[in-house]
Amino acid sequence: MSDSSTESTNFPIAEMKYGEREIAEGKLITFPNPRIGRRYNIDISLPEFTCKCPFSGYPDFATIYINYVPDEKVVELKALKLYINSYRDRYISHEESANQILDDFVSACDPLEITVKADFSPRGNVHTVVEVTHQKSNK
Repeated sequence: MSDSSTESTNFPIAEMKYGEREIAEGKLITFPNPRIGRRYNIDISLPEFTCKCPFSGYPDFATIYINYVPDEKVVELKALKLYINSYRDRYISHEESANQILDDFVSACDPLEITVKADFSPRGNVHTVVEVTHQKSNK
C-alpha cells in the first residue's frame, strides 16, 4: 500500500519538480549577435502562453509572437521558453502581460526594433489581441 503523501517515484508531492525550479529561476539570457551590422528579423512564436485573469482568476491562453531586429545581442530560446512559462501562475491582464514581455525583452536584448503580439484565445465571446512595439532611439 502506498503512502498518499508520495507519488509513485517516492518523492514528496510538495517537492518542487526540476521544471518548476527552472521556471522559477528563469530569466532572459542572451548571447552575442553573430552578424552585428547585418539587419535581419527573428520571428518567434510561443503558442502555449498562459496566465491568470487578475479579476476572476480564470486562466487565459495566448500565442505570443515576437518579431525583432537584433543589435548586439540575441535571446537564447530555452531561456525565453522558461521566462514565458513563468507567467502561468501570474495574475496579469492581457495588456500588461504584452507590455511586460516587451519591457523585459528590451531590457535583456536591447534590439533595434521589436514587436510583441499577444493573441489571446477567445473567452466569453471576446477575442483580444494586444500588440506593442519598441524602436531603439538613435543616440
